[in-house]
Amino acid sequence: MLLSINNSKFKVKVLVSEKETQKGMMGKKFDKDFNGMLFMMGDGEHCFWMNNCIINLDIIFIKDDIITKIHHNCPPCKDDECRNYCGEGDIVLEVKGGTCKQKGISEGDELVY
Repeated sequence: MLLSINNSKFKVKVLVSEKETQKGMMGKKFDKDFNGMLFMMGDGEHCFWMNNCIINLDIIFIKDDIITKIHHNCPPCKDDECRNYCGEGDIVLEVKGGTCKQKGISEGDELVY
């Protein structure tokens, strides 16, 4: 699936199932096939952690296609005492750490499919 924020385009993998959502970016890197991971969530507050991730990520919370919260450059964690990154929304987009600052993406921006 292709989407854009502020004319920056992302080719995303869409995750829907609970199993896919729990695994997320664990042990993965972005490549030529995708540069974002889109989590389809129910409305409300959600928390993500970086357990067993191998790259820093920007975690973007989105409600009704508007960015509500961004956690910038979240570092990987290798144990069960990982920090939680929480926000409100019905979808969450993960991109390579530093992407939002580099591309000027901020809270209040709109996601376009």
